[in-house]
Amino acid sequence: MSIFFHEQLYRSNAVMTKLKNYPVTICGAGALGANIAENLARSGFEQLTVIDRDRIEERNLSTQPYYRADVGAFKAKILANNLYRAIGTKVDAKTKELTSENINQLLKDNQLIVDVFDNSVSRQAVKDYADQFRIPCIHAGLAADYAEIIWNDVYRVPSDVNDDVCDYPLARNLVMLTVAVTCEAIVSFIATAQQRNFTITLKDLTVQSLCL
Repeated sequence: MSIFFHEQLYRSNAVMTKLKNYPVTICGAGALGANIAENLARSGFEQLTVIDRDRIEERNLSTQPYYRADVGAFKAKILANNLYRAIGTKVDAKTKELTSENINQLLKDNQLIVDVFDNSVSRQAVKDYADQFRIPCIHAGLAADYAEIIWNDVYRVPSDVNDDVCDYPLARNLVMLTVAVTCEAIVSFIATAQQRNFTITLKDLTVQSLCL
């Protein structure tokens, strides 16, 4: 029986084949990126790349799928190792900072970019690259009890005011809800070519389509 038996019953063989062979690059392996990568891998994606230069800190453990023993190690490497051990999916882990100098190398050969970086400079670089090469790109971000998932054509990079803020409120439930909606938007796009934008508010548990 396939690891993805239940997913296949829900999605269909045709969609699962698309997911398996669709190259996706996830920019960031933090609260959103690491959980998105795990969710996509466990949904049948087999051509995943994760880019993140950061190492795991103890404060990451409540919202990110890492273990206490992983503290100090590269997020992308540990994520790739864990997913290979769990389900045999090989994730290409790149432990580098994405810059204007290496972006062409890091983002080449993929059909979809998922931007979950935590700073405006990197987000702008990803947006500009996706615009230039007309590559589908979805951006997901959150703050306080609000999150948004927006495709590149209508995305606006947020202000850099909070780029250097390390201590910020973050609820695990908002993270996981945002991850689920982002992953479903990705699967829907691959299956139907439809780009759906969403906003999420945690306090009232509302997920709304965003028409821009």
